[in-house]
Amino acid sequence: MINKTLVSVVIPVYNMEDYLEETVNSVLQSTYPNIEIILMDDGSSDKSPLIGKKLSEQHPSIFFYSQTNKGVAAARNHAISLAKGEYIFPLDSDDLIGPDFFESAVKVLDTQDDVKVVYSRMMFIGEKNSEWILPDFSLSLIARKNIIPVSALFRKSDWIKAGGYCETIIAREDWEFWISVLKDGGKVVKLPCIGLYYRIRPNSKRMTDRKLKKHVIETLNNRHADFFLRELHGPLRQYRSWSRIYNRMTNLFCKKSVVVNPDFKHLTTFLNSLPFQFDKMGTTIYKGRNELKMFAVDGDEYIVKSYKRPIWINRIIYGFLRASKAQRAYDNAFKLLKAGIKTPLPVAYIEYSQNWLFDKSYFVSKKSSCPFEYRDLFKQTFQNETSILKAIARTTAMLHENGFLHKDYSGGNILFKETDGEIQVEIIDLNRMSFGKINMRTGCKNFERLNGNEHIYSVLGEEYANVRGFDKEKCIRLILEATKKQNK
Repeated sequence: MINKTLVSVVIPVYNMEDYLEETVNSVLQSTYPNIEIILMDDGSSDKSPLIGKKLSEQHPSIFFYSQTNKGVAAARNHAISLAKGEYIFPLDSDDLIGPDFFESAVKVLDTQDDVKVVYSRMMFIGEKNSEWILPDFSLSLIARKNIIPVSALFRKSDWIKAGGYCETIIAREDWEFWISVLKDGGKVVKLPCIGLYYRIRPNSKRMTDRKLKKHVIETLNNRHADFFLRELHGPLRQYRSWSRIYNRMTNLFCKKSVVVNPDFKHLTTFLNSLPFQFDKMGTTIYKGRNELKMFAVDGDEYIVKSYKRPIWINRIIYGFLRASKAQRAYDNAFKLLKAGIKTPLPVAYIEYSQNWLFDKSYFVSKKSSCPFEYRDLFKQTFQNETSILKAIARTTAMLHENGFLHKDYSGGNILFKETDGEIQVEIIDLNRMSFGKINMRTGCKNFERLNGNEHIYSVLGEEYANVRGFDKEKCIRLILEATKKQNK
């Protein structure tokens, strides 16, 4: 017994006074010797809590806990968080488990590291008495329907990696969980024995969940857009079995191009799914003509800019004659970095066409580490304001010396931070740039959209002139003239 892996059987309980004791007894009758049972009452209003407490008092391997009603997913997560077992087995509080199941299932997980989930053949009991026949597992099939019962043995470590059961999905939370666990690999084993007896009642959850189909599909698409894109070539559809065919037909009239920085190839699935999940995922930073969102992926943060669909004539131009705004932002970022000018690392750009016309584009970059932008100089006091202004002027001069003219050079597109006593400046929003020799007058005019006063413009002009070898007084005068015209 000492060498046997501990199995934690987690049983959420909600108003199951008629079945709970029978369910627990079926686990106690198991031939496997090292089991703990965790009962998690989810705010029952019947005698279930009394029965659960009594069972825990009678058996040292049974632990009873309670929580306010939060739903079955939250109850399972709470119970698993308290579980001591290496292996987890969820069991509904009206179902029964066969006596030999754990002996066989544990042996599989103990000896096969590539297996993530073990379950058995099943029988319906209650309102229906027959075998519940499910097809063999495949990723392609589980993308369209749930083919693994909630009661299956898995490692607690995989529950942690998956982030537990989703508590926002109201139904089919086990389907969402199995996708989370298995979408990136892992085998599933179905034992030949009858190991689970699944009770059908007139108001059982399996029946009532069917009314929530739209909610379930929407939630699954939001959480696993990359998985469905890979397996179904697009989102899961209302008529699930037809999803792959429908998506293939739709894709005939749509074209998606994804260009990825080789350093970020690990984000390919996320990037491929962006056109399908941008509207419903991520944290909105700005929403206007274009939209900026922040996405957290694998512990890192990325900024995605979604450019508004252009007018019809530009849809033709961007589709055949000119690079999209997203491509220009991506290409220009590399040009700046090559010249030693800082900008957030470019990750990818995505172009999406529909009905053979250019539709949308997205530019993805690493989130900048700079906490401030030029406009913050007028919102708070910086002790080193002069140093900040000089650093911005030097960066502007470097842009112009390299032949880069930023045509949207405004306060929101100049970021800065102080690191080890030095000011670091980053330039963003790079899709509108022109290239060529930039003289003193054109360069000074480029400051026109930066707010300020005579002191600020004097600092900017003097440092800009120092870097470019221009006359200081002329630069200050040209900047003042440009900003006065802009502010009229």
